[in-house]
Amino acid sequence: MPFKLLTICFVLLAACAQQPPVEKGPFKPTDLVELIKIDPTLKLDIRYATKNNFTGHPVYTQARAFLQRPAAIGVMKANQALKPLGYGLLIFDGYRPWSVTKLFWDITPNDKKEFVADPKLGSRHNRGCAVDLTLYDLKTGKEVQMTGAYDEMSERSYPNYKGGTQQQRKMRDLLRTTMEQQGFTVFQSEWWHFDYKDWKSYAIADIPFSAIK
Repeated sequence: MPFKLLTICFVLLAACAQQPPVEKGPFKPTDLVELIKIDPTLKLDIRYATKNNFTGHPVYTQARAFLQRPAAIGVMKANQALKPLGYGLLIFDGYRPWSVTKLFWDITPNDKKEFVADPKLGSRHNRGCAVDLTLYDLKTGKEVQMTGAYDEMSERSYPNYKGGTQQQRKMRDLLRTTMEQQGFTVFQSEWWHFDYKDWKSYAIADIPFSAIK
């Protein structure tokens, strides 16, 4: 479902001109941590900084991934737990500026909106408490095959999808179990999306990557 670059630019500019929803606090202070700084063995594949995403165009200017510190520590611990099994975590996305969430909502057809967050409510990505990830094989460095592809807007993305091979379901469930042990919950429509338990404690943010040190 690629979109024309002109459309992407126009909608993103329009989103940037708007403001995130106003929420009542109090909230914990934002403390976004770059994941590879807390664990250099994490592997990155930041799709939204490339053309290899459902929009067909880059929407990030930097291929970086951040989370609130407690969530980042949880990801680090999950990565460490997988190593004895021969796997590591491959990160697709973490904190996402609100303006990008607004873009995704505006360009996604109504019948696919279960796969994107409503900007009126904000995304858990906007709070720095959601991470998109999968497994990779430590020996080969290759991404592990799951029941569906990242950002695939179909029933194959459901974490309880019964199709695919037994091995694919086994790997998907290993990822889920490992993340749940660190305080994350899988999103109902996306096997790769995990929300940290304290996501309600953080406010929606629209901070560009370039402003995060």
